[in-house]
Amino acid sequence: QVQLVESGGQLVQAGGSLSLSCAASGRPFSSDVMGWFRQAPGKEREFVAAINWSGGRKSYADSVKGRFTISRDNVKNTVSLQMNTLKPEDTAVYYCAADTSGVPYLASRSYEYEYWGQGTQVTVSS
Repeated sequence: QVQLVESGGQLVQAGGSLSLSCAASGRPFSSDVMGWFRQAPGKEREFVAAINWSGGRKSYADSVKGRFTISRDNVKNTVSLQMNTLKPEDTAVYYCAADTSGVPYLASRSYEYEYWGQGTQVTVSS
């Protein structure tokens, strides 16, 4: 059974930092593009960051560029999202996702990802 399980979400003050983790199991993910998305109340799910299989290529949404860092550990089957200088507008449920299609680019649209976690809540207070 394929599972992506996010953890690390919590309430944090604006300007603070938080690290999210996603543990993958059930199939090999070391060749897949892994991504983070988020969804705020009343809004559509949006792309946050993606990383290729080796970790050598990364992409970020403009809204988080310079503040968030995505990384992965293929031995531990984990993907992380380090979030710094958090803002109230970063408040959302954060989802980890896997793109298993093998396409040679970092997907940024949610329909391109086949597997999803259940999400973890991040709340940034002002």
